[in-house]
Amino acid sequence: MNQRISEILGWYGSENPGTLKNIYRILMQGRLGGTGKMVILPVDQGFEHGPDRSFAVNPAGYDPEYHVRLAIKAGLNAHAAPLGSIAVIAREYAGQIPLILKVNNSALLDKTQDPIPSVTSVVEDALKLGCAAIGFTIYPGSSGYKEMYEEIQFLSREAKDAGLAVVIWSYPRGSNLSKEGETAVDVISYAAQIAAQLGADFIKVKPPTAHIEFDDTRKLYEKYNIAVSTLAERVRNVVRSAFDGKRIIIFSGGPAKEKHDVLEEIRQVKNGGGFGSIIGRNSFQRPEKEALAFLDEIIKIYMG
Repeated sequence: MNQRISEILGWYGSENPGTLKNIYRILMQGRLGGTGKMVILPVDQGFEHGPDRSFAVNPAGYDPEYHVRLAIKAGLNAHAAPLGSIAVIAREYAGQIPLILKVNNSALLDKTQDPIPSVTSVVEDALKLGCAAIGFTIYPGSSGYKEMYEEIQFLSREAKDAGLAVVIWSYPRGSNLSKEGETAVDVISYAAQIAAQLGADFIKVKPPTAHIEFDDTRKLYEKYNIAVSTLAERVRNVVRSAFDGKRIIIFSGGPAKEKHDVLEEIRQVKNGGGFGSIIGRNSFQRPEKEALAFLDEIIKIYMG
């Protein structure tokens, strides 16, 4: 085991050997294996946003096999998806790439201002399907936060007792935040801290903007000269907020956008000390050849 991976695993000393094995497996998978960096392909958008909105632009994406093949061919660290998609691919692709079962999901048809995702699968499903981890979304800022935080405590304990790792999607959203506040640097940093305190092994957040939601935080940033003008500086603050970088923080790619913009964002994430990216729509909505070339460029950025 190289020094960097040994250092990272040392941060998770309270986890049982089975969970450490699965953290190690994700860190060592693919072209970035052993570097401490990672790129993961998440495809929960069919459930979250609807199949046509997600896959009509590249019809191959209606088939869950397209996504797992893409992740394997690109040399990614892991692939995340809800129960139905994982069930389609688990047997044929067993052992070829770590799978993350997304155990709760929202649906676009629910217009609730304060979202609470439904628990749509359980730890037993993840074990049966050979997954390395479970994934769970929380919405800090929603009035339903108490229910979500309690749900992940039960699921996390069960998952870790069974030797699985836990990935938390920490996405601020709800009536307690402005729309700008959902990606504000102070709010994203807080979301990272909440996920770390809830016991996440891996934390997924959105890239933070320069907006500062709370006046008292703005005063602290000014008083202590905390720089947040560039994305790299903001990423550095988010990473620091997760136990001073002792929890693995990865950043989402967000809505589909121009390739140049995605790559520049990823350079900033890398420069700010982010551990990697979890890229969904910006990869799987491209034809396979184009998607592989795009993911190759992302991997090369993290390789330095």
